Amino acid sequence: MLRAIKKIIPAPLFNALLPQYHLLLAFLGALYYRFPSKNIVVIGVTGTKGKSSTAEILNQILEADGKTTALLGTIRFKIASANTRNLKKMTMPGRFFVQKFLHDAVDAGCTHAVIEMTSEGAKQYRHRFIEMDALVFTNLSPEHIEAHGSYEAYRDAKLSIARALAQSTKKERYMIANADDKEANKFLSIPGVIPVSFSLSDAEDLVVSADQSQFLFHGKKVESTLGGKFNVYNMLGAGTCAMQFGVSLESIARGISETKNIAGRMDRVEAGQKFPVVVDYAHTPDSLLAIYGAFDGYENICVLGNTGGGRDKWKRAVMGALAEEHCREVILTNEDPYDEDPEVILSEIAGGMKKTKPTIILDRRAAIAHAVAIAKNYTKPAVLITGKGTDPYIMGPNGTKKEWDDRRVAREVILESQNSK
Repeated sequence: MLRAIKKIIPAPLFNALLPQYHLLLAFLGALYYRFPSKNIVVIGVTGTKGKSSTAEILNQILEADGKTTALLGTIRFKIASANTRNLKKMTMPGRFFVQKFLHDAVDAGCTHAVIEMTSEGAKQYRHRFIEMDALVFTNLSPEHIEAHGSYEAYRDAKLSIARALAQSTKKERYMIANADDKEANKFLSIPGVIPVSFSLSDAEDLVVSADQSQFLFHGKKVESTLGGKFNVYNMLGAGTCAMQFGVSLESIARGISETKNIAGRMDRVEAGQKFPVVVDYAHTPDSLLAIYGAFDGYENICVLGNTGGGRDKWKRAVMGALAEEHCREVILTNEDPYDEDPEVILSEIAGGMKKTKPTIILDRRAAIAHAVAIAKNYTKPAVLITGKGTDPYIMGPNGTKKEWDDRRVAREVILESQNSK
């Protein structure tokens, strides 16, 4: 409908009316489903990185405490025991979808709903008329700059979610923010919220590696198979949020320990190989650096792609430079070119590599197979496949898409390599 309207009215008028259109849809969605968020505890999770992991960990903590939960995010949609993979290629679907999700969660007897909230969703008012009890802010770094116009506009879209929390009709509204992030004070100082901060210093006696974490949280020992310092931040955000709702430290520790794996996030593919093969959603410089840092000491064989055609072109050379610095082998491949020429995108990533020449294999399956094959040439290899995580499609020109799953493909090529010996 929007496309049809855009063709018949002048662009300035269309752009002026667009926010009102989105806001009206948000209201109508809430009205149609009778404002379901008033009847359930709603916790939003926002930030550039770590939203999905924080939401998944928080959901597990709440379940460990006996709560019946709903979860809406990039990875999946879950209501009580019903669980479906998110195939919509968007973290926060349309307004009617979100309101129906909350309505169904209430009908299913859920007491708590955890919802990932994005800047793109906020731009289209998908967060409006959702009465939140809390919002967890993970961190902020440049992303979606072209879509928002500037980093400041991107940050303000995130802050609009915090302001929506402040306007919620819920009695107590908690703003939980990562105090180690430079933007934390902007979230914590929003009037009308109860500010609660967390920091890496809350993880006392921290021991962390690529495949485990251990620390004391408010005196309680926490052990996890989720590795990397970034995952410790996700655990701290989830645990700090849970505390505000009376969840015990015992349940927090148990929920974290029971979160064995997060799909597409530091997701280890095990198919009998003798070296780590990891699939991760990392598609920003900061998240890429976090993954590479978690495997410091390994000979990293890195598969990365064209970072989404038509967006955030600034980061392409930066990601190429990071890959060159932290990887023994760099394999550039197709990811989500949309309407851009994938070879041009990959050449821009390669442009950030000044000392070495990457291997360019457009076919993503062949690129993953090559990475697995050359691992035998190294003493301590780690194959790191980044950019898509659980994304269900490779997006091509004119809205075309190809079904995809990095984890499935990685497992298949590992097994094929073993059978060919």
